[in-house]
Amino acid sequence: MNDLSKIPVTVITGFLGSGKTTLIRHLMTHNEGKRLAVLVNEFGTVGVDGDILKSCADEDCPAENIMELANGCICCTVADDFIPTIEALMAMPTRPDHILIETSGLALPKPLLKAFDWPAIRSKITVDGVIALADAEAVAAGTFAADVDAVDAQRKADESLDHETPLSEVFEDQISCADIVVMSKADLAGEAGLASARTVIEAESPRQIPILSMSEGVIDPKVILGLGAAAEDDLAARPSHHDGHDDHEHDDFETIVVPMPEVDDVDALVAAIEKLATEQHILRVKGYVAVTGKPMRLLVQAVGARVRHQFDRPWGDQARQGHLVVIAEHDHIDTAKIRDVLGA
Repeated sequence: MNDLSKIPVTVITGFLGSGKTTLIRHLMTHNEGKRLAVLVNEFGTVGVDGDILKSCADEDCPAENIMELANGCICCTVADDFIPTIEALMAMPTRPDHILIETSGLALPKPLLKAFDWPAIRSKITVDGVIALADAEAVAAGTFAADVDAVDAQRKADESLDHETPLSEVFEDQISCADIVVMSKADLAGEAGLASARTVIEAESPRQIPILSMSEGVIDPKVILGLGAAAEDDLAARPSHHDGHDDHEHDDFETIVVPMPEVDDVDALVAAIEKLATEQHILRVKGYVAVTGKPMRLLVQAVGARVRHQFDRPWGDQARQGHLVVIAEHDHIDTAKIRDVLGA
């Protein structure tokens, strides 16, 4: 690569559990000979997604090229965390050919795009494109918002009220900022679900953009990489609910980390997570758990009441101490009840 050329950066955004990490794993193993670097932002202090990706590291995306920001939302910590990390990536002995950024599920992408206009990095990197992932099944069901019907009813009852739920606001900002929207988990949504989700996305997008479908994170990299969008120069076409504000707060959401003992019954654990989703409106659960008699750790990924789990790799010399990261809207977090339901 010519040292005078800009390194392209693809920002992969999307709501909680939309499949961002799964997509990046696919891109890492189908990199078409490009040397990649990955920057992962987690909401909360314990990283799970970064650990997953490091387990997939290879010579084209070595472990040292996978960096995590787990100190807060990337769009709120641009100066303190994002800029220095990007500068560190660009200063590596072998520069990456392409950088992938996975934002947290609660991040607004536009403040991040504004950071690419900083003099320290503007001449060196460019936003190749913003890819917004949308869980097709969830969007079709309207679960990107806490209670869409209640919000609409409240708005209709009071014409002076223009308040949207935090979840819908995040979703709309991510769609508005995108160059391409990828409807993930198409196999779970089915044709009717995909059609319904497409209608919702088209209504939220301020301009006509491609809307694709994807299952299990599999998509041709040529479709989403190499867009040449230069999104940092196109901010006006990407409206945000927070335009005119210097930052935004995440007081509407809260994250707790629950240390988990070994479990004997995986089905009972799944049932407990489903119970949290239905009774306490938990948005997301992810992490690792040790299972009695099993040498491999159990990776748990839950979006609402939909729980996925698989044994991903041996514990090896690592202590068999599991933990689950639980994310919910602030008013729904009850740490004692969560720990009790999970048996922690």
